[in-house]
Amino acid sequence: MYGAWKAGLVPVNTNYRYADDELVYLWDNADAVAVVFHGTFAPTIERIIERVPKVVSWLWVDDGSGPCPSWATPYEDVAGAHAERVVAPWGRDGDHLYMLYTGGTTGMPKGVMWRQDDHIRTVIALGVNPRYGEDPVDYGVPAELVNGPGYVSVPACPLMHGTGCMTQLIALTGGGCVVTLESRHLDIEELFDTIERRQAVTTAIVGDAFAKPMLRTLDANPGRWDLSSMFLITSSGVMFSEPSKHALIEHMPGAMIVDAFSSSEAVGMGQSVSSAAGDSGTAKFSLGPNTKVFTEDHREVQPGSGEIGKVAVGGHQPIGYYKDPEKTAATFITVDGKRYSIPGDFATVEADGSITLLGRGSVCINTGGEKVFPEEVEEVLKTHGTIHDAVAVGGPDDKFGEAITAVVELAPDAELDEAVVIAHVKGHLATYKAPKRVLTIDTIGRAPNGKVDYKRIRQYAVDRLGLSS
Repeated sequence: MYGAWKAGLVPVNTNYRYADDELVYLWDNADAVAVVFHGTFAPTIERIIERVPKVVSWLWVDDGSGPCPSWATPYEDVAGAHAERVVAPWGRDGDHLYMLYTGGTTGMPKGVMWRQDDHIRTVIALGVNPRYGEDPVDYGVPAELVNGPGYVSVPACPLMHGTGCMTQLIALTGGGCVVTLESRHLDIEELFDTIERRQAVTTAIVGDAFAKPMLRTLDANPGRWDLSSMFLITSSGVMFSEPSKHALIEHMPGAMIVDAFSSSEAVGMGQSVSSAAGDSGTAKFSLGPNTKVFTEDHREVQPGSGEIGKVAVGGHQPIGYYKDPEKTAATFITVDGKRYSIPGDFATVEADGSITLLGRGSVCINTGGEKVFPEEVEEVLKTHGTIHDAVAVGGPDDKFGEAITAVVELAPDAELDEAVVIAHVKGHLATYKAPKRVLTIDTIGRAPNGKVDYKRIRQYAVDRLGLSS
């Protein structure tokens, strides 16, 4: 990524789990001209190579999985042939792009176009020093930050997603050192071994999808790892439950958990901080310095009003979505002369000025005229001892239009008592927000970024209940 930037090129992230059609769409949509790939992906690329004619350079990275294919060039050969500094004819400029493709939960991924200057200033301001978000900015870096490898960061989540990538850009721009894991899947023992061996100060995870297996491993191996070096655990992308935060802090009392409310197109909307001294609670965030909550008619939601609005972040933000002017116009809105990114997250503003995140409107359930945000129900479901993970969806219902159905992945050796689970939700939320039915599934099947395919889970529920979608 840094090499691409220095060469005046645009780096584009690629999800290594994508199948043929998804890769073709991504590289064609991004107008990619070069692909750097590990050798293990050569068979996949060979199947689609004729379908991506815009790609003219294939740079093969040896990972021991076989020889370099005839249609590719070894990355090391290219790097070794240009030991001198390479400068593109068009030079380097802060207006050059960082393209972050974000898949979300529906539709094909979209390329979020960040000016390099805006993006780096945003992540540095968040993680290193707020003065980098100001105009004009002093780019001087204190000498003590760059002497030696600096503090050590171990990302547990994939670098192909914004959470993994941005947290490590924060570490590197702060003079830190990034240590990556070798396994190609989440290996919790390797994670803890690496943290202990490298005396890592920080790690990046994605909510309960990572926290719960971490906790199971810690509970099963008391005293095995010395994790006292851990100072900061960062998470973003999905809701992170309060019980999981508490349990992690019990194992690492010196650590602080920062649950960042951000997205690929809206960085720094807010954050929730938990430590041994206390926490903010599930889905409750303090607003970022450039964040507001607007109603549909662009009125600012007043604290304590109970009104629901969409979260908007100003300041440095993306240009828009690549080759998608309609989505750009719908997401990036100007209010009172200031431009905001409004990706679609609904929230209320509490009397103390904090926000309670409700979820995305695209998966909102309308039951009997009442709007229910799935994530609000899911977080209560996941606090029940028998449930490991949960998704709430709306299914067709003659009486209410839509009825809430919970699809749950049970904890190991647990059994479902549907009535007890429904009563548990009613004990925490309004009755109309409780599921009418609770179904089990072997695995929720979250993506590597922790997100859920709501459409797939809804169809599963409809099929199980014998309904017509």
